[in-house]
Amino acid sequence: MNKVLLLALGLAFAGSYTAQAQTTAAATKTSGAQIKFSEEKYDFGSIKQGDVVDHVFKFKNTGTQPLVISNVQASCGCTIPDWTKEPVGPGKMGMISAKFNSAGKMGMQTKVLTIESNAAAGAATVSLVGEVKDPTAASATADVNTADAGKQKTKDGDAKLKAKVKKS
Repeated sequence: MNKVLLLALGLAFAGSYTAQAQTTAAATKTSGAQIKFSEEKYDFGSIKQGDVVDHVFKFKNTGTQPLVISNVQASCGCTIPDWTKEPVGPGKMGMISAKFNSAGKMGMQTKVLTIESNAAAGAATVSLVGEVKDPTAASATADVNTADAGKQKTKDGDAKLKAKVKKS
């Protein structure tokens, strides 16, 4: 009987110790500042070269200590970041804004912002992605369509194109 009682007490103690260790490990994971973004990637779609994209990335401090962002670095000089400068308390929201100027850019673009802070996980990143198109592409297509309308048939059936001169 004593052996059964000792075994029961030993199992109860071991279970209690395991539960306490798991609780301590869970508390360790969330201690300190934590940054959690509502979105980590913003797809701005297709824009014309020269357009400017403004976007705000919102985040929440899910940790137990105030979150302080010390710097936000963009992967390109064409992207200007701004961010919440004051400490963001536990459970509070902050923001990082990005302004991407597409002048001189063409094709698919990915602009990464690296956020340096006191978050336990270290640096975080967010990104802007999308395609920059040639602003003259739409008018060039219209010119081709207009030119097609000006085709004439010759006696032998070949198409001849009337030349149009655009004055600027």
